[in-house]
Amino acid sequence: MKNDLSRSLVAFEQDSTLVAVVELSLKRWLVAGLVPGLRRQPLKTLGADHHALLRVVHRWRDEAVKAGSRIERIVVAYEAGRDGFWLARWLQGQGIEAHVIHPTSIPVSREHRRAKSDRIDTALLMRSLLGWLRGERKHCSMAAIPSLAEEDARRPNREHESLVGERSRIVNRLKATMIRLGICGFNVKLRTAANQLAQLRTPEGEPIPPNTLAELGREIARYRVVCDQIKAIEQERLERLKRAPRQATHAMLLMLAKILGIGIETADMLVHEVLSRHLRDSRAVGRYAGITGAPDESGKRRREKGLAKAGNARVRRGMIQLAWRWLLFQKDSALTQWFVARTAGARANIRKTMIVALARKLLVALWRYVTTGEVPAGAVLRAA
Repeated sequence: MKNDLSRSLVAFEQDSTLVAVVELSLKRWLVAGLVPGLRRQPLKTLGADHHALLRVVHRWRDEAVKAGSRIERIVVAYEAGRDGFWLARWLQGQGIEAHVIHPTSIPVSREHRRAKSDRIDTALLMRSLLGWLRGERKHCSMAAIPSLAEEDARRPNREHESLVGERSRIVNRLKATMIRLGICGFNVKLRTAANQLAQLRTPEGEPIPPNTLAELGREIARYRVVCDQIKAIEQERLERLKRAPRQATHAMLLMLAKILGIGIETADMLVHEVLSRHLRDSRAVGRYAGITGAPDESGKRRREKGLAKAGNARVRRGMIQLAWRWLLFQKDSALTQWFVARTAGARANIRKTMIVALARKLLVALWRYVTTGEVPAGAVLRAA
């Protein structure tokens, strides 16, 4: 390991580049450096403090200058995780080149019980980063660092998704409690549901027991709060669109919502999660959503292992749901006709397989629509 790092150090001495990788945790950061002009490879443990990290990097730079090297480039990298991208943005503001590494792109040993420690992880990150800096892109892949405004624009849709899931869980708990008591046919979603609980009777003619009655009352109150929060998010989104309809992402969102079968919520998710990103081509769009195949080829064996599922799970779920809706609302479109032709007379479960292919084709068509204005063939737009 040390010999590999030493050879890499010689290569980067010529480039006058100081490289550091950071292993982040809640209370402690471990920083490993590769400093031109120094034979040692420094390793420093810090508290979770970005100012301390900057001081360490600057101290290593000064040591390299004293050793006779001229530092023209400082590179700091860390794995994407809970801390997000704030550290990378802050380092870039300090004039340091920062990168965020995709954790799943780091090759690791396939041993059943491989050694695992922060020191080993930093050495592994350093080797992968050096290979990437040399131009060997398969060593690892870097995440695009969004701005604070871009991250904030995704929050309403993600909060809405979380609240919708919480609403469904509350309704399921209410219905399960009612069924346990033998009470069927009562709509727990009514605004007057809490006032009607006292009049409900079990099949034995008994009222709801007091503890269960109190629990149901609290659950219904929680359900109303969640519904009000969902409505507030939706109303605030509509107000933002009315205030600034020509803003970059707003214009794209309204353009997408013109297509019959795509609502504001789905359009918001697609725009802020995938369509507003600078993706190279249609293949990159499909890969980002994780709806491309995973080939398994060895010797004469040729097969597909199914979806890669390596991309954005929100986009993948949303596109598969949208593909089913597309079949209902866009019956005359070219994509629907293609799906019908491919599934006609086939086995029963082929529709579930082909709906993923439809979702991929539909995502690419929507990407072309918002970037070039090319409407999907045969798609029906809403009236102005």
